[in-house]
Order: sequence, then structure tokens, then C-alpha cells
Amino acid sequence: MTARVVILGQGYVGLPVSMRAVQVGFDVVGFDVAKEKVDRLRGGQTYIDDITDAEVAEALATGRFTPTADPDDLAGFDIAVISVPTPLRDGAPDLSYIESATATVAPHVRPGCCVILESTTYPGTTEEIVVPKLESVSGLRAGPDFHVGFSPERINPGDKVYRLENTPKIVSGVDEASLNAVAEFFGALVEKVVPVSGTREAELAKLLENTFRHVNIALVNELAVYCHDLGIDVWSVIDAAASKPFGFMKFTPGPGVGGHCLPIDPSYLSWQVRRTLGRNFRFVDIANDVNDHMPDYVADRTTAHLNGKRKSVNGSNILLIGLAYKPNSGDARESPAIAVANRLADLGARLRAVDPLIPADHVPAGITLVAGTEADVAAADLVVVLTDHDDIDWPLLEAHAEKVLDTRNRLRSPAVDRL
Repeated sequence: MTARVVILGQGYVGLPVSMRAVQVGFDVVGFDVAKEKVDRLRGGQTYIDDITDAEVAEALATGRFTPTADPDDLAGFDIAVISVPTPLRDGAPDLSYIESATATVAPHVRPGCCVILESTTYPGTTEEIVVPKLESVSGLRAGPDFHVGFSPERINPGDKVYRLENTPKIVSGVDEASLNAVAEFFGALVEKVVPVSGTREAELAKLLENTFRHVNIALVNELAVYCHDLGIDVWSVIDAAASKPFGFMKFTPGPGVGGHCLPIDPSYLSWQVRRTLGRNFRFVDIANDVNDHMPDYVADRTTAHLNGKRKSVNGSNILLIGLAYKPNSGDARESPAIAVANRLADLGARLRAVDPLIPADHVPAGITLVAGTEADVAAADLVVVLTDHDDIDWPLLEAHAEKVLDTRNRLRSPAVDRL
């Protein structure tokens, strides 16, 4: 008999899991509280980069994918996966989405079922928040009566190489039977699962992954600032160091960090250490300080560049290349490019932007999207490269953009001012 799977949250994590679960033969209920998302899915339309309209339509055509906003449709599930946002509110983790999703699924918990948390969070969330709620509502015990586990998401939006199915998946459970249940489910979706000893270890492993990236990006960002002042080409320095085949991993500077992980996840770890141990996680605090101020630094460099041309930011026409937080993605969540744009707008700049991937309704007020023609480039007092999508007409910029601040090292013209 085909297992009934419910995925709570149909966003950048939950929707790919839903599509993959349908592909391998599960009956899937895709639950989301946002009715507009459910309506689009029912109409065969996607709203994220990694899933196409054709994939949604194909899933619907199987008769095994049911998008819904009705909690009653969760009844009778065998496996429930909670994939909801975990933002920060005033520097502290906001678990309200996890709590709400847990409360939604709890009335439908029955003997033998399995509930899996995927949302990134601090160590202890599964056993301290999710399990007590499931037990209190259902009257059953996690472990002896039903299974509970944690399996952190590793979705990298826009990545054409590492997708859900070929990225190893960490799995854990509150006991051995739960671990086996979680491993069996995700083992059907991905090529390799990585069991760990407990849910706290799995929760912390996810935070370590992103804290590692966050700290190393901060390192090269601060290096870029000092290299500019010292008259040293930071990009050449990084490329030279990257020639070492061991003991070094290449990270590159930019206008800051963005997306649903790096600006948030390390702060979860720092918050938990401070809350439970009364200490500061100094590496995270320093990395936050460096990366959070990179948009200010880019705005300062923009000001200096224009001053060198005897122009003021106030009233200048600035063409921004890219608004998404990463290349080849339309995701603008926590985008440092948007932060740079906001700072320049506050200084009175007239802003236009080229980004072929970002939805028009994600563009902040005061920024006009343009195609990036030769005329658009010629009209700019300064071009600022913030996100290096492959779909940008880089040869056109190479040929016609003489006044450029490139934060991504994409252009090779000697006239370009690089970060």
C-alpha cells in the first residue's frame, strides 16, 4: 500500500520535497496556509526557481499530489514533514511557524506514523518543542507509539548540480526506531542518507554548515576592505591561495550575504549558546558585524567613485546589475543587493536595475527594472554589479560600461573598479 505523506509548507524546501515524493510513488498532500500558493499549485503553476510548471502539472496528473490549505486533509497520514520558515525576530529565533505546523498536524498523529522536522533551528527544538506538543494533543508517546525525527534541509536554490536527490541527507530520530523510519522515507527520495546519533546533533550540524560559510565569507569580505586600502587586488590574492590543493577552500567577497540561511542560521547558534551557556559565540558575532556592514561599504565605495568624477550620489543615475541574493536565482530574500539599493536610495540616487530573474513584485519601490540595453548603460553615471547572473549581457557591459563598481569580479575591463 502506498504511504500517505503530508508536507507542511510548500516553499523553497517543501515544494521540491513534495515533487520528489510524488516522483518516487508516494501519495502527497502539499499543505500551506497561504491560499494563493495552493491555488497556483492547483492550477499547475510554480512560484520557485527549482520547480517548473511542467513538474507541478506532471505531479497533479498522477493523481497523487493534493495541494491544500485545509488541515482536515492531513488526516490519515503515515509521514508528515514540517518544512516551514524559521526567521529571526529582534535577534531571537521565531519558532511560531514550527509551533503552528506542529499544532496543525498533532490532531492527526496516530500509532506508527512518523513526524519529521526539516526547518533549520537551534539544538533541542525537536525534543523540547515538537515532541511535547504532539504527545499532549495525541495522547501518544513519541518513540513507543509514533516516530519523530529531524532531517535538516540542504536545498540550494538555483543549483543545477546538487539537487535534492543527489545531496546527502542527514537523518536522525528520538530513538532508533524513529531514526530508521526517517532514514527509510528520505532514503526513497535521495541517493544517500547520513544517520547521526540524535536530533540535537542533526540540528547543530545544519547550523555548523552555514556558520562555516558565514564566517569564511566574512573573512574574505574584511580582507577585501583592507586590500582596497592597501592597494592590493584581493581577487588575485584569493585565486593564488586557491591554487593550493589542500588546506584551503575558496570563498569570494561580495556586497554581503542573503537568502534564507546565512543571515539567519548562525545567529540561531549564537543565540542558543548565549541563552544556555551565558557566553558569546565570538566568531558568529564578528562575522555578523562584517557581513551586515558590507552593504554600507559598497554604498561608501559608490559615493567615493562618484566623488572622483565630481558627482554626488544625490541625483545620480545608478544602474544596479542584479537584485537577487545569489546568481542564477530570482530569490531576493535578505538580499544584500536590496540593502545596497536602499542605502543608495536614502542618499538620493535615481536607481534602475537589471535582473532577468527577479519577479517584478519583489522589486522595492523606487527601483525601476530595465532591460539593460546599451542606452540604459550609457544613461548611467555609475554601474554597480551586485549579482552576477549568467543571463546578464556581460559582453555589452564590457563594451559600453566605462563607469563600473564590480562587487563580483565579473568584468575584466581595466577601467572597472572592483571590490
